Amino acid sequence: MAGILERSLGILEHLAGRPKGLQLVTLSQELDIPRSACHRLLAELTRCGYVRQLREHGDYVLTTKLAAVGLSFLGASGIVDIAQPTIDRVAALSGELVRLAIVDEDRLTFVAKAQGAKYGLKYDPDMGIDVCLSCSSAGHSWMMTLTDERAIELVTRQGFGLPERYGPNAPTSFDALLKIVHEDRKRGFSMINEMYAPGMTAMAAPIQRKGEEAIGVITIAGPLVRLTEERMLSLGPDLVEAAKELALASSASPIFRPR
Repeated sequence: MAGILERSLGILEHLAGRPKGLQLVTLSQELDIPRSACHRLLAELTRCGYVRQLREHGDYVLTTKLAAVGLSFLGASGIVDIAQPTIDRVAALSGELVRLAIVDEDRLTFVAKAQGAKYGLKYDPDMGIDVCLSCSSAGHSWMMTLTDERAIELVTRQGFGLPERYGPNAPTSFDALLKIVHEDRKRGFSMINEMYAPGMTAMAAPIQRKGEEAIGVITIAGPLVRLTEERMLSLGPDLVEAAKELALASSASPIFRPR
């Protein structure tokens, strides 16, 4: 049976992806928590300022307190000051969305971004989410720096991104995934085409200090009509150079402490 802390964190993580809120009965069912226990946990989270209840229909939603805690941590770490100029430069060069994700134990999470698209379709997925490793350029880029065994271990824990939830080309087997990662290693950066989302492409380069696994990745993502395979190949050297730049600067931030 999950403990109080685990259940409380589960509620916060579940509500984080549902900004319109959820009813008590829905939360209870989706998280497999008895309704009475779920109500008590929500009451405590409300008392602590992390959750509030919408008066009109009783749904529970997150407050901005949790986001404020995360932003405060990132601000104090210095990561934004270190990385933002590089991210901004790559966004201006590519004309697409550029993001930074950091490795934290077994998770890869986007923490900073810059939008280079000035007009037309702007691709801008949610920030702060754990990256789906199997079907994202960021996940593939991280796995480039790992052994095949370690990569399989991480994806086994998280699960595969299924085509019906992600893109039509999302790999659904380890053989298919490792083939992609091996090709990425030879190229020096990852590339995906309609794996994470239909009509979208992306590329990523690992931020890696000498002798260590990747400590993060920098990505470029956009619509397939603009960010074609030819365009990604032409941007590859600049993206790799930006990753090297971030690796050199990373020692200035405690968030990039040695693994």
